Amino acid sequence: MPPFQLIDLTPDTLPSYGICGYKDAKTHIEIQRKADWFRKYHPLGLRIKILYSPEHGNQGMIEYIPGRYAHRPVDADGYLFIHCLFVGFRKEFKGKGHASSLIDACIADARGQGMKGVAVVTRQGAFMSDKKIFEKKGFTVVDKVKPDFELLVLKFDEVAADPKFLQPSSIDYPDGLTVIRSAQCPYSVKNVEAILETAANHNLTVTLIDADDAETAQHNPCAFGTFCILNKGEIISHHPISNTRFENILKTVKS
Repeated sequence: MPPFQLIDLTPDTLPSYGICGYKDAKTHIEIQRKADWFRKYHPLGLRIKILYSPEHGNQGMIEYIPGRYAHRPVDADGYLFIHCLFVGFRKEFKGKGHASSLIDACIADARGQGMKGVAVVTRQGAFMSDKKIFEKKGFTVVDKVKPDFELLVLKFDEVAADPKFLQPSSIDYPDGLTVIRSAQCPYSVKNVEAILETAANHNLTVTLIDADDAETAQHNPCAFGTFCILNKGEIISHHPISNTRFENILKTVKS
């Protein structure tokens, strides 16, 4: 198995290495939006570390930030908060301990900064890490919200207050369709443009909210934080979806 370097990205180097499968900054607006968002939060402690080899490129990453700036609806002040953890665009790089190494790097940073610990939101299915990898590191579940989101924490100080979900209400979005997205998640860019076009073709009015600051993301009624679709106050998608999936949801919404 080839050796990988653990590289700390900066807003300037991110376009060169790519992120989340997007590799070409010239053709993928997702990368540029991510770099611009990164540039805003990097001075506040946002860090992105990748697993890189010259032969196989970027094959894993972890992104974390001080909890007060977390782009999830959580109260995690005093903790480092993990936004994303991913390893292995190719299967042969999975199950080799790389995810564990990335988490270890985050934990070391949290200790070095005198944080209370490290927190992360997990769920079943796409776009979120499985909680098992964190439980192996000593993380425990301290809060849950529907449909299946869990908030885990590794505490350095057992008497410190647990982080918790904020649980903003979805009834604050009563009118038609509302799409909430943030450049924190690159997958929320291209697909949303197609979704808005589909909604327009169905003569539906859509309110688009760009949650590019922590306050807006923390008021997202979806625990994913950086994406949500609501219809008349009801959540119809908790995480980024394809335009095809949106069209299928519309059939149910309009019936």
